[in-house]
Amino acid sequence: MTDPHRIVIVGGGAGGLELATRAGDRFGRRGRAIVTLVDKNETHLWKPLLHEVAAGSMDIHAHQLDYLAQARWHHFTFYCGALESVDRRRREIAVAPTVDERGVEVIPRRTLSYDTLVIAIGSVANTFGVPGVVEHAYALESADEADRFHRRLINACIQANYRPGNAPARLRVVIVGAGATGVELAAELHNSTRVFAAYGLQNIDPERFLHITLLNADPRILPMLPERIARAVTAALEDLGVSVACSEQAVEVTASEVKTKSGKSYPADLAVWAAGIKGADLLANLDGLETNRINQLLVLPTLQTTRDPDIFALGDCSALPREGKAPPVPPAAQAAHQEASHLLAAMALRMRGRPLVPFHYRDFGSLVSLGEYSTIGSLMGFLSGKSYRVEGWFARLMYLSLYKMHLYALHGPVGVALDTLARILKRGTEPSVKLH
Repeated sequence: MTDPHRIVIVGGGAGGLELATRAGDRFGRRGRAIVTLVDKNETHLWKPLLHEVAAGSMDIHAHQLDYLAQARWHHFTFYCGALESVDRRRREIAVAPTVDERGVEVIPRRTLSYDTLVIAIGSVANTFGVPGVVEHAYALESADEADRFHRRLINACIQANYRPGNAPARLRVVIVGAGATGVELAAELHNSTRVFAAYGLQNIDPERFLHITLLNADPRILPMLPERIARAVTAALEDLGVSVACSEQAVEVTASEVKTKSGKSYPADLAVWAAGIKGADLLANLDGLETNRINQLLVLPTLQTTRDPDIFALGDCSALPREGKAPPVPPAAQAAHQEASHLLAAMALRMRGRPLVPFHYRDFGSLVSLGEYSTIGSLMGFLSGKSYRVEGWFARLMYLSLYKMHLYALHGPVGVALDTLARILKRGTEPSVKLH
């Protein structure tokens, strides 16, 4: 008898949680491996949903998943705490202590040993050193941050509704960065404020109350999508009343405005920073592992880190170049899902002592949701090698299926079916946006 293989996965995002769930079912249940998931949070929320949480069109508490419950159901162990350090020689990681809201230590610092370590801690906002971003802007990089933004939005609407009679009722939101997060948030906010006005805020004119400005340093929005798609999304946003300002690089964020390199100033009651991502600062000095200029771990085609074959990385915290002129694997949910599936097979090969095979990313296209108004994007045709524009109900169906695929990986077909049915039945007793 040999000791079970010790698999430690750090980070319970889309890729990390899917890998822990499937590895627990495949290896942990049979005793072939001890699967451990480490995350600094106690609950999981699919990151592409954060803009809906911020706008209030999704209730954070209805969609969060408890790691402890998932671990109990799928034969892995969960440890709450942030990654503190890695000792490659001893094959150990240190997990930082966890404290409560009073600063009292709840769980002490501890170490975990591994045979295979997977780092999947995601990304953080890249402020590019712009002054005032940390102090005055919301980055929407976590469920807590999205929830804080939503509460601030609700309070701003209520405050405007009970303003003095001669004061203008308006809310100015500036979103810096016109990638998928910025664009989707702009559309969701437009819809949410109209709903708020319908729920008893009679002094707010939904047509004039909200003014959203979308700033982008690039010449166009949505650089990851074909230009024809970006033009269509721009037109749709402008029809909603969103001001789209391209080639405007933010250089300072204050409590009341966002200043750009061209010398313009955009008044902001709420500022959102969605201009880019990077790896956590911790990764830049993780026992000598190689990183790029934005702190992402460099990995080989097998997803092993370049300097340690026992350590893998997946998702936003990793950087995998592609052959030829193809761009690197993007920091997207579909990439994390594919990498998790690949690493599950890689674990089986490692435990049998067989060589690993390289990971091949397949781009299925990109979709951008404009909330209740439209969904626009491109889907990849693998026979022709071309991308095709899709929009309307079909694009919306494809967009919703991405989340259902994530739930399928976590709960299986029966769990997804029951969850979908429960939400349909409950929909008639809830407002369409979260009002608190």
